[in-house]
Amino acid sequence: MSMGRARSVALVGVEGHLIEVEADIGQSLPAFILLGLPDASLRESQDRIRSAAKNTGLDLPARRLTVNLLPASLPKSGSALDLAILISAWAAQGLVVGTEDVVFLAELGLDGRLRPVRGVLPAVAAAARAGAVRFVVSRQNAAEAALVPGVEVLAASHAYEVAKGFAAPAGRDGGVDAVDRSRLPLDPDAGMDRHIGGAAAGLDTEDPGPGVADLADVRGQHQARFALEAAAAGGHHLLLMGAPGAGKTMLAERLPGILPPLCDDDAMEVTAIGSVTGQAGPVMRLTRRAPFESPHHSASTAAIVGGGARLARPGAVTRAHRGVLFLDEAPEFQRPTLDALRQPLETGAVTLHRAAGTVTYPARFQLVMAANPCPCGMAVGNGRDCSCTVLQRRSYLTRLSGPLLDRIDLQVQVERPRSASMALAQSGESSAEVLSRVVQARASQRERLAPWGMSTNGDLPLRLLTGQLRLDPHSTRALDACLDRAVLSLRGYVRVLRLAWTLADLVGLSLPGADEVDAAMQLRQTAEERRAA
Repeated sequence: MSMGRARSVALVGVEGHLIEVEADIGQSLPAFILLGLPDASLRESQDRIRSAAKNTGLDLPARRLTVNLLPASLPKSGSALDLAILISAWAAQGLVVGTEDVVFLAELGLDGRLRPVRGVLPAVAAAARAGAVRFVVSRQNAAEAALVPGVEVLAASHAYEVAKGFAAPAGRDGGVDAVDRSRLPLDPDAGMDRHIGGAAAGLDTEDPGPGVADLADVRGQHQARFALEAAAAGGHHLLLMGAPGAGKTMLAERLPGILPPLCDDDAMEVTAIGSVTGQAGPVMRLTRRAPFESPHHSASTAAIVGGGARLARPGAVTRAHRGVLFLDEAPEFQRPTLDALRQPLETGAVTLHRAAGTVTYPARFQLVMAANPCPCGMAVGNGRDCSCTVLQRRSYLTRLSGPLLDRIDLQVQVERPRSASMALAQSGESSAEVLSRVVQARASQRERLAPWGMSTNGDLPLRLLTGQLRLDPHSTRALDACLDRAVLSLRGYVRVLRLAWTLADLVGLSLPGADEVDAAMQLRQTAEERRAA
């Protein structure tokens, strides 16, 4: 038999695609032909594979080896297909059997060792959805692959262990058993470890731990604390405006501590993104804590939304998926960069087009921005300490475009303490106390919104707010008047209603009344009134 088959997975963004690897050994002069739209990094695998095979003691034949990666129309990149290509070649030689339905995910070293690769979790999850059950990965990736329930994971350290595990009955040349095992850089009697997916998936809830700042550190700032709690409870976007030293950054950094632990599906998404980006090192368990991204204001648009020369890599908006994206000193960011956030804020995803193809990354995050009122930061109160001209003040805040601000649910003024007694006041509630109310409010939202497949008020669409969840005209009278006078856009109208539902959930009401709608208007219109002044 001169044909061998194996399986692997190619990642496009965070989406995995099951790949069929075919190998054919011809009778012509030695050559290694790789088909199926491989990129330059994948073409380099030819030399790695030949060296790994030689140092395993199972040399590839000195004949024409043709490897086809199906589907041929899908661009493929990276080193995760190394092991699958080698196994398919060995299968074509008759050295291994039973590899047709097994998915192999590992990079090869020149000595035949298996190296870990990024994106194993989304790759295994995608292959499992496509019907694959058995997987072979490096030992460093075993715990990550086993996070997917219902799969069988075989972990190895060297290509010889894999060949031994799938060895064909000894033929004329002795096959795998004829290898000089003294040359191998590992225990020759070692075998593959077997793991059952889901058994060590880390489905328990993580304690926020000492690394998360506590809200009890914030003194005073009752309105800002209330806005932060409302943002956490409903998944709303937040703008904190105030003078330097007022506590804007301090408040924003404490938002993750009052966000509920991620549910199973969200935790799987966040962990998969971390696996693709490789930020957190080896993945051992599901990430339960909401991510927190805080890029510097010098970051480029590509760094924020994603980019790259070929297929675009994920940016900060994707790394903040199901968590918080905090932009400190927001007016200092480039305006095109800020405006690039408008699409993901609406759709929860970002689609990037490049010459090599189009990739879509998830980007459902909470945006928190902090800003000074002017370049010097002192245009607060009567503004007597401000050294900026009127033109400088206006041009500074216009860097935050109207369409972007229209997407921010809460826009709050953070006042500096005016006396020592205020600055040194007794600390407020801890993050744990606030979190208990947030969790209760989120539970009310999930129960109410379950029929429509949603979980937070921050996702409520207009059709529900004017349909099944419509409030009585008395409760929305003032809000309707603002819409009629063009004080609010229709998008702003929707966001006020979303926030009103969250305020009702925080106090245990089944339906927002006029007080909740008025409070939501106050929390949103602060910045608009300030700009109009």
